[in-house]
Amino acid sequence: MNIKLTFLIGILSVITGGLAQAFTLPGPLVSANWLAQNKSEVQIVEVATNFDSFINQPNKNQTSQANKRIVVDFGGHIEGSVLMDFSTVRVERVINGNKVNYLIPSQDDFQKIVQSTGVNNDKPIVLVPFGLNHVDIGEALRILWQFKVYGEDNISILDGGLTGWLAEGRATTSSNVSKQKGNWAVKGYRSELVATSEDVASASATGKTQLIDARVQSQYSGQTKSEDVRGYGHIKGAKNFAPEFMTRSANGALYFLSRSDLEANFSAKGINPSASSISYCNTGTEASSTWYVLYEIFGSSSTKLYDGSANLWIIQGRPIILGDS
Repeated sequence: MNIKLTFLIGILSVITGGLAQAFTLPGPLVSANWLAQNKSEVQIVEVATNFDSFINQPNKNQTSQANKRIVVDFGGHIEGSVLMDFSTVRVERVINGNKVNYLIPSQDDFQKIVQSTGVNNDKPIVLVPFGLNHVDIGEALRILWQFKVYGEDNISILDGGLTGWLAEGRATTSSNVSKQKGNWAVKGYRSELVATSEDVASASATGKTQLIDARVQSQYSGQTKSEDVRGYGHIKGAKNFAPEFMTRSANGALYFLSRSDLEANFSAKGINPSASSISYCNTGTEASSTWYVLYEIFGSSSTKLYDGSANLWIIQGRPIILGDS
């Protein structure tokens, strides 16, 4: 009897252990409500460049309309989360003799960065941006793209970010986190997610692949430019679709639009969300949002991100044009 009981307990342990490891996320986006109910099942990774905000208390104003909470100053973090510093996740590399900033790290370097954050292999990952603007959302999605390039599939993003979490009255903590090295490991390399300059040049020349410029319209047309690039304008053949067309605002937080609304917005810009596409911006951050929506929400597996984007394109002396077409 004891032997049989021990055997059955062993079998149950294997089964339940396998189930625990097999826990998967509900999709590319998770809500604050879902995360609150499943915090123990996932690794929460908040994305920021300011460690002080991670350990300070937030400041929330109470409005007179519908008793809403509006976050006016950041601080604190979701209990159990770790911080990934966005300023460390991209690197300078030499491409064809040119020094280019803000590129995806090598496999070994990215693995070291992730491990130093404290991320492990045994649980799904939920990335948490601030959720205040398109820049901080793009930073989280740039990290998600890098995870995907290196083979990680069990990863998602918190819709509304930390702003949405706070606006719903959910708790944060300001306690310091004792960081321990994680054991997350690269699971492969997906070259099909990475567009090269040659891929972009072919798309520009033939029109067989959609080129999507994910910058604000003034940068696309060449009226203004980012300090990170050396020239004005866009790549010939590219259609402009800024991140602002992908989100809605509620209580100070940004949330992704429904699939049907996203499809309508893409169609209005002459973009087929199911077609082969390459997304670019200034350095590959804003473009991560476009890539994410097309690849993750629409399931368009032929969507690539141009790492280096306009910065690399111009450094290589490739042509750009002015205007709105």
